[in-house]
Amino acid sequence: MTPQPLTPLPHSRIPGRSRRRNFRREGARGEEIAARFLVEQGYRIVERNFRFRRKGEIDIVAREGEYLVFCEVKMRTNDEYGLPEYAVTPLKQETIRRVAAAYLAMRGISGQSCRFDVVTIRFEGVRPVMTLLRNAF
Repeated sequence: MTPQPLTPLPHSRIPGRSRRRNFRREGARGEEIAARFLVEQGYRIVERNFRFRRKGEIDIVAREGEYLVFCEVKMRTNDEYGLPEYAVTPLKQETIRRVAAAYLAMRGISGQSCRFDVVTIRFEGVRPVMTLLRNAF
């Protein structure tokens, strides 16, 4: 019997590349769900995916009343890695604060009341369930 050649997995040619693409696609999907959810809650989206050099990113910048809100989005399709809100670690919070400060400086905004919210998305079957944590940190 002649052995059959092994068929390489699609991501085996460039390690991690396929997974990265999937993470980005899933991240964009989560941010779209969160943006719609925030609009339904009365927020006005100002900007999405603000990046500051290689220091970090703010998923959504929005306005709610007098506040400029820097919003982090965390989505989980299952509980394998725990609840999404636990992924906003103290280190991640500090990164978001620094990027938010850069955002304000680059836009020439001062004296503005700001806050940091988190939108979590979990799935019950195919239905997303969102939670809004206002003033999360």
